[in-house]
Amino acid sequence: MSNGRTLAIGDIHGGLRALQQALQRAVVTTDDLLVFLGDYVDGWSESPEVLDFLLQLRTSHRCIFLRGNHDALLLEWFKTGFEKPQWLKHGGRSTLQAYAGVSAADRQRHADFLEHDLVDYHQQDNQRLFLHAGFTHVRGFLNEYFKPMLYWDRSLWECAVALDPTLPKDSQRYPSRLKLYPEIFIGHTPTIHIGSKQPVQAACVWNLDTGAGFTGPLTLMDVDSKVYWQSDEVHTLYPGEDPRVV
Repeated sequence: MSNGRTLAIGDIHGGLRALQQALQRAVVTTDDLLVFLGDYVDGWSESPEVLDFLLQLRTSHRCIFLRGNHDALLLEWFKTGFEKPQWLKHGGRSTLQAYAGVSAADRQRHADFLEHDLVDYHQQDNQRLFLHAGFTHVRGFLNEYFKPMLYWDRSLWECAVALDPTLPKDSQRYPSRLKLYPEIFIGHTPTIHIGSKQPVQAACVWNLDTGAGFTGPLTLMDVDSKVYWQSDEVHTLYPGEDPRVV
């Protein structure tokens, strides 16, 4: 049995340089389990390169790839060719431009990865839950009526952040969703929206999206020790780019 760490990696958004930097700073080894929380694409200019890197990384490392909403949007474009205006507005335009020079074979390889190799969640011993966004069902994510909510929901995080920290967990007012799992690790909603470029814990939820798609760094955390490593602020690694305009 491996003695390696379980390392959770926040949203990447096309920032390959930041991902490589964070992995190097964490001194990742082949003993470690890497749990990627999704949103590999849409933002900075290297979305195809990020997917190539992940496909290669899984040949040498233990990896779990969660599905993010942006990954689902890219797969939809691969399948239909339809350019949703909201997708283009929120990072998709840079992805379209990046794929202009990518071969049909590589596009298909990336589409296959996004469709068949990503998962909606990962659990560890009923103690930890990893998913991209959240869930809405009071009995837990397995009872979710609309499975895409696992990579679209923001209400779980909003609930955790808004919760009165002095409210006892046995109170009838304590949110049921926050009693189900000792620890939940998510991305999706950047912590920079609440003024932090570090991982934020609210109730049992750890948010590791520290704004790599905007003005923050990419974060990688050891989920046991809660020690974390970060890249430089990603915009400094892609000077002259605007991830929402490119």
